[in-house]
This record gives sequence, structure tokens and C-alpha cells, in this order.
Amino acid sequence: MSQYNHSTSLLHVLVAFIVGSLFEFGLIIAQMVDANKVLNFLDVFDQWNPRLAIVMGPDSAYSVSVTCFLSNRKASHYLDDHFFLPTKTHIDKK
Repeated sequence: MSQYNHSTSLLHVLVAFIVGSLFEFGLIIAQMVDANKVLNFLDVFDQWNPRLAIVMGPDSAYSVSVTCFLSNRKASHYLDDHFFLPTKTHIDKK
């Protein structure tokens, strides 16, 4: 059983659609929909292409900073009653 009770509303669906479309548009702009570019990024010993790391680096830094900002913030939330951040801190072997 899920620990969260999510109710789907039109606003939730609309926000998810807009965020997903923005993410997809970013992938298209960065040309990360081309399978050969992604495979070249993963092939570090032959034809390594660091462009994906250049795209992922700032995005990861942004995600970490926003998560830290939101976890320390005591403000009202627009789409739910609180932020659902991970509670598990121990890294296991799974």
C-alpha cells in the first residue's frame, strides 16, 4: 500500500504535462534524443562525447540546490500539503 494518498486533479495533470513537455523540449534542443549521442557518451574508451555531461551537470546542480531550498522552507505548497522528499538516508547494496 502506498504511503501517500495522491488525489489526481486537473491542476496536477496540467502541471505534469507542462513540466514533462519542458523536459522533452530541453532534450530535443540538446539533441539528446539521438541514440548515437547517448551511446557515445557511455562509450568512454572509444568515441566519448562529453556533451551529455555538460547538459547533465548544471541540471544536477540546479536540482540539488532547489531540493535543499525547498526542504528548508516553511511555506505553503501549491499542489499538495507538503513536499515528498526521500526519508531514507542509508545506502544499501540493492
